[in-house]
Formats: sequence, C-alpha cells, structure tokens
Amino acid sequence: MNITRPRLRTTVPTALLAAAALLALSACSTSGDSNGSAPAGSSGKTVDVRIPDPGNSGVLALGKKDGSLDKALGKVGARVKWTGSAGPFAPAAQAMNADQLDIATGSITSGITSLSQRPGFTFFTAVDPDAKGEGILVRDGSGIESVADLVGKKVAVNQGGTGEYLLLKALAKEKIPADKVERVYLRPDQTAAVFNAGQVDAWAVWATYAVAEIGSGKAHFLADGEAIGSDNYSLNAVRTGFAEQHPAVVKALYDYLHTASVKEKKDPAAYLNVFTDVGPTAVTGKAKKVQTEITATSGTVDPIGPEDIVRFESVAAFYAEQKVTKEKVDVAAHLLDVEKLT
Repeated sequence: MNITRPRLRTTVPTALLAAAALLALSACSTSGDSNGSAPAGSSGKTVDVRIPDPGNSGVLALGKKDGSLDKALGKVGARVKWTGSAGPFAPAAQAMNADQLDIATGSITSGITSLSQRPGFTFFTAVDPDAKGEGILVRDGSGIESVADLVGKKVAVNQGGTGEYLLLKALAKEKIPADKVERVYLRPDQTAAVFNAGQVDAWAVWATYAVAEIGSGKAHFLADGEAIGSDNYSLNAVRTGFAEQHPAVVKALYDYLHTASVKEKKDPAAYLNVFTDVGPTAVTGKAKKVQTEITATSGTVDPIGPEDIVRFESVAAFYAEQKVTKEKVDVAAHLLDVEKLT
C-alpha cells in the first residue's frame, strides 16, 4: 500500500538558486520593448507573460474569464498574453526554449525528458502527485484484473511522459520485466479512439484524459497513482530568461496560482465549464462528478521544497534505470525558489 508522505513545505536550499542563476539568459517578451531588458514596471511598460490558453476549466480559465489574473499581474506591471493551447509539456518546453512561451505546466516525468535535452526553463511550483486521477485504464469487461494481466498486452503511453512512467512504475513494483508488455507510443489526444476501438488493451494516462473515459462508464483504473506509488508531480515552468529579468512577475503569478488552487480544491465545480457547459470542452454527467472528486483530493500549487526534490531525483534515477533517458538528469539544477523572488 502506498503511504501518503506528509508535506513539509520548506524552502529550497540556496545552492539551487545559484545553480539556476548560472543558466543562460534569453530575451523576455515585453510589449513596446523589443529587447525585453527592462524589469516589469520599471519604465512604465507592460510585460506580456505568454501562457498557453487554458481552455474551459481550471484556475487559469477562471482567471482569464473574470480578469482576476490580469488584475493580480497588473500590480507588478504585467499582463497575460494567451497563446496557443494547453497540452503536453514536451512541445511547450520546446516553445520556451525558442522564446515563444514564458509559462507552461507539465509533469516531473515529461519535465525530466525535456531537461535531458537543452532546457531554457526552470520549475518554480509543485503540486503533489495525483493519487486518484492518474493510472492505467482498462475497458470494463476486458478481463484484465491485475498489473500481471498486462503481460503480453499492448498499453498506450505517451513517450517519456506520465503514461510511460506509470506503466514502467507499475511493472517494476510487481517485478515484471518491462519488455513483457508492449508499449504503444501515442499522443494522448489521439489515444481515446484507439483505446475504445480495442486496438490497445490498456492506457496509462492522467486525469485530463482519464476523466472522460471513466465518466463514460465503460472504463476504470486497473491501478491508480496511489496503488502504483507514483511520484509524478505536476509542475509549473518558466522560461529562464523571463524569470531572471522579471522575478516579481513570477512571484505574483505563483501567489495567484497558490491562492486559486486552494479555492479550487474547496469548490471544484466552480472551476469547471468556465466558458461553456455544452460541447466537446464541457465536463458533464458522471465525468463531472469524477473530476470534482479528483480535484477535491488533489494537491495545491506550492513552492518546491527539499522533500519534493528527493522525490524528483528518485524519478530521474528511475528513468535512467529504465533507459528512458541516457543518464540521470540533474533536476535540482533547474529549480527556482519562488519564495525568495522579489
């Protein structure tokens, strides 16, 4: 049984800040200032913070609708510039590296694979692993009743991200060699049709996609994050150059996200169907109940503490052991102590 670890929210060691400070600078996005060299508000110019559009649910969606996010950032001379749409972290990391995006959300698992390349971003917040919203989905009536039953089966995963991690972690826990199960690499937004058509036997996935499947009444978790023993945190990343030039903006964004995530945990339904309650982006019926229950038991957006770093490093070591990465990634070198930003 997975034991829930207590949260001891303390600050990141000063050495981590020094490591982050060594990362290369890149230009930030400042409206009216092509070189982006002026700190937020220092010259009366407004700093544009480029964030993927949040869609129809979550704290950013509500912040976009009611203007509260721009109001909070306006106090430090900044505003949001919504760009693209929220999705997998890997392309978002590439966009930050290319100076096309300033903020993105992803898992520590996909973060590690992105860090194994040439990262131009750092992580500044952590949300505890989702014990109930991620796991390995199977169709009702599939006959798959245990992780051991996956031997010889096909499981859809997103390569190097949450899905591959959850599957490998579940197999390792049961001492099943990874090559006994066929990994089918698919983008998560393309997997539902394949899964429901029976072209794969299971799908290792997180709440963004799992809720609709569970809500349909035709699928369930064979093993959820708690059963697997997942250390798969959700993190917010910031483009390194932006953080170094506009620390007050990053701090203001953190403050907003933390406060809003606490409110969302207490009243999950208020953060669903923010713009519309009909259509493909709406969460309805049983899926709405599933999502509110998951959110009510999930973590909040918090600073990254030493106890989190230990678990990040364990994921990095596991990825190297499983040959997902060529070597163990030094996660600690890419973290930011948001509580010390001013």
